[in-house]
Amino acid sequence: SDERIKTPLIREGNGFREASWDEALELTANKFKALMKKYGNDTVGAFSSSRCTNEENFLLAKFVRTVFRNNNVDNCARV
Repeated sequence: SDERIKTPLIREGNGFREASWDEALELTANKFKALMKKYGNDTVGAFSSSRCTNEENFLLAKFVRTVFRNNNVDNCARV
């Protein structure tokens, strides 16, 4: 679709502005770091899907364990 969003958007004021992928990822990482610093590592986690491959689920779990330093990973295994 021509209406598909092709670049990241960052909220500013009452609207959004286009950003580079590097800027969007850095902003996201900084937000996660701030949350973990303020409330602790257990405040963040990730959800996955049983429709993903075992390898994809493993990578997400490894990401959470190494980056967020917790085991807060869940998966919708009810398909």
